[in-house]
Amino acid sequence: MNMTMAQGKNGIRIRGLRKDYKLGSTLVSALKGIDLDIESGSFVCVAGPSGSGKTTLLNMIGLIDAPTSGIVSVAGEDIQSMPERATTRFRSRTLGFIFQSFNLLPVLNVYENIRLPLILHRDLSKEEKHERVMELAESVGLAGHLRHKPAELSGGQRQRVAIARALVTHPLVVLADEPTANLDSATGNEVLELMEEINEARGTTFIFSSHDPSIMSRAGRVVRLHDGRIEAA
Repeated sequence: MNMTMAQGKNGIRIRGLRKDYKLGSTLVSALKGIDLDIESGSFVCVAGPSGSGKTTLLNMIGLIDAPTSGIVSVAGEDIQSMPERATTRFRSRTLGFIFQSFNLLPVLNVYENIRLPLILHRDLSKEEKHERVMELAESVGLAGHLRHKPAELSGGQRQRVAIARALVTHPLVVLADEPTANLDSATGNEVLELMEEINEARGTTFIFSSHDPSIMSRAGRVVRLHDGRIEAA
């Protein structure tokens, strides 16, 4: 498939993306002029060795960090030029995040962790929020664990909570940073199968940062980074 142009209004378009960091008196370039288009509904893996820039790239798309220069457009919006309030709203409604360390709040139970991102969605009623949480808890196989705290769950179950939390806002794009890194291979494959099913059923775009061969083999496209540049796409 030719993906030189992001097709559809919900695609991602990146042009001339650079990210420089200062480490003492040394300037480190994490990204060195990335040009990339990702089609809406894709299942993409950004791969490369440690230090290649893959997590930095996801952070740019996810508005977790700001680029030194360049353009990132998501769903037709130039996200780097948004004012802060608009950025917060856009992130909460358009983007979902899954992290290798799960990032669940230990004092909240499964239900409360999944529901947490909906705090900013004041247009939804209490009943609508409840329905979303219950639907996702069922889809990730955790309907019977809603009262459990993260410490009472296995690693695979915690990642399932994180997936449900990422999807509860009905995002267009889910960014997953090394989502299988803390899971054994069998559990990792189960989690990947779940994300594949969601990708196919909902048309949600999934972008992974990983060097896990099982993710790369499942991806519809692998973007390989090396030393801050695209080596293959």
